[in-house]
Amino acid sequence: MNSVLPFALSLGAFTFLLVAIWGAPFVEILRRLGIGKQIREGMPGAHYKKMGTPTMGGILILIPVFVITLGLNIAALIQEGLTGQSILIPLGVLVGFGLLGAIDDWEGIASSRGIIGEGLSPRVKFIAQLLLAGGIVFVMSSGGVQYSNAILIPLIPNEIELPAVIWVPVAIFVMIGTSNALNLTDGLDGLAGIITATAFAAYGLIAALQGQTFLVQFCFIMVGACFGFLWYNAHPAQLFMGDTGSLALGAALGTVALMTGHWLLLPVIAIIPVSEALSVMLQVSYFKLTGGHRIFRKAPLHHHFEELSWSETQVVQRFWLVGILAAMIGIAFALL
Repeated sequence: MNSVLPFALSLGAFTFLLVAIWGAPFVEILRRLGIGKQIREGMPGAHYKKMGTPTMGGILILIPVFVITLGLNIAALIQEGLTGQSILIPLGVLVGFGLLGAIDDWEGIASSRGIIGEGLSPRVKFIAQLLLAGGIVFVMSSGGVQYSNAILIPLIPNEIELPAVIWVPVAIFVMIGTSNALNLTDGLDGLAGIITATAFAAYGLIAALQGQTFLVQFCFIMVGACFGFLWYNAHPAQLFMGDTGSLALGAALGTVALMTGHWLLLPVIAIIPVSEALSVMLQVSYFKLTGGHRIFRKAPLHHHFEELSWSETQVVQRFWLVGILAAMIGIAFALL
C-alpha cells in the first residue's frame, strides 16, 4: 500500500491538470457547435437560465482517463497477461457506457434548425445497458480478475465465492443501477462530479488495502478527472456532464465496487446517488398508489430540497458532506 498510493495520487493530480488545461478549448468547441443543454418542463425556475449551456462534458473526463490509463498499463498488460484485466474491465465499461450516453445526449440536443430531440427511449437505453453490462459481467465471471465472483462481508475474514447463477444477475443489477442512479444525481452544478470523486477515492483506498494496484490507479485517475471537470462544472456551470459522463461514471463505479468484492458497501459509499434513485422510485410508486399524492415536493431528491428554498450551492455542499461521511463509514466497514 505504501508504494501504491503515492504513485496513484500523483496520477490523479496529473489527470486533474490535463483535464483542467484542455477543458477551456473543449468548452469553446462545444459552444460553437451549439451542443447545448435542454431543460425539461417542470424543473425549478432557476434551472431555465441554464438553457444552452454546453453539455456532453463527460467527454472531457473520458478521453484523458482512457489515454492515461491505457498508456500507463500497456506494458503490464503485455507482460503479466490476465493481471491487466483489472484495468481493462473498468476502462471498457467507461468507454461502452460513455458511447451510449453520448448517443443519448446527441439525440437530445437542439439542432441548428431549433428542433429538440427526445433522446433515446428509456426502453432502448435499458436494453443497451443490459447488453453492455451482460458482456462485461461475462468477461469478469470467466476468471482471472481479482475478487470477480466474490463478496466481502464486514467481520467475516474471508471472501465468499458466489455461484454464477447468483453473482451474474447481481453484478448486472449493480452496474446498471449505479449508472442510472448517478444519472439521476446529475441535476445540479457540481453535484454528480463531487459525489463521484468521493466514491472513487473511497474505493481507491479499499483497493489499496487489498493490493489491487491497477484498480487503485484507475480510481485516483478518475478522482483527478472528476476534479478537473468540476473546474468547469462548479456553480455557475460552464459545462454539463450529460449522459456521456453520468452513465459512464456510474457504471464504472459499480464495476470497481464489484471488483473489490465490497459491493455490499456501495449503498453506503454512494449514499447520495442511491438516495436520489430511491426518491424517484418512491415518488412514482406513491403517486400511482394514492392517485396523485406525493411524498417529496419534487424528485429526484435534490429538487425536493430546492423546493424547500435551499440554494443550489447549499444542496451540493450539504450532499457532499453527507457523501464524505458515508465514504468514511464505508471504508471503516471494509476494514472490519
